[in-house]
Amino acid sequence: MKKTIHTADSRGQANHGWLKSAHSFSFANYHDPERMGFGVLRVLNDDHVAAGMGFGTHGHSNMEIISIPLKGDLEHQDNMGNTTIIREGDIQVMSAGTGVQHSEHNHSKEEAVEFLQIWVIPNKANVSPRYDQISLEQIAVENELYQILSPHQDDDGVWIHQDAWFHLGQFDSAKKFHYHLKKSGNGVYIFILEGEGTIAGEKLMARDAIGIEGTDAVAFEVNTGTRLLVMEIPMTN
Repeated sequence: MKKTIHTADSRGQANHGWLKSAHSFSFANYHDPERMGFGVLRVLNDDHVAAGMGFGTHGHSNMEIISIPLKGDLEHQDNMGNTTIIREGDIQVMSAGTGVQHSEHNHSKEEAVEFLQIWVIPNKANVSPRYDQISLEQIAVENELYQILSPHQDDDGVWIHQDAWFHLGQFDSAKKFHYHLKKSGNGVYIFILEGEGTIAGEKLMARDAIGIEGTDAVAFEVNTGTRLLVMEIPMTN
């Protein structure tokens, strides 16, 4: 088993006034040749956007883009005709494929919005652009990991063009459990949103992360009040 630990304070930092972002991997003006991603997980940005502000229209291609609001609401528009509000408790996915133009703004004029912006390199190039968004309320399970993303359209959560599985967990009491990887050769990147726990023998605090490869199961011991995101992804595309 190989483990890579990224502490919260080791992330790249960007402060544009209206946007404060912590980058787990190289992004924009933050570049670290040792942190260009973890397998096909290319971007994990922890974004805080000021009231009424946001990202103007811009383009992407050949990338699977996932947004998970942690606090507040995002307003999304794109050239596929979608105009939606992505709320806390939702997950949004966009397959950029052959190319898409979109914008995201804080829907509130009074409070900041906090969300995770995640990019995954797809296993298919130049697919038709696609957008989807769901509420996680119907699939959330208390004190358990529950699936929010997979490669399959008929599974729980949203789906992407990649052999990846994402799970969220919110724990109101301390618990020990194992995560069993779904595909041989995959790795798993675990991001602690709140609280603390011991993962694969490593103590992690809020906003710390650990990448693990070379195993088919990972041991967790989480404390009360812990919330985490587990991202299983291929290590090569």
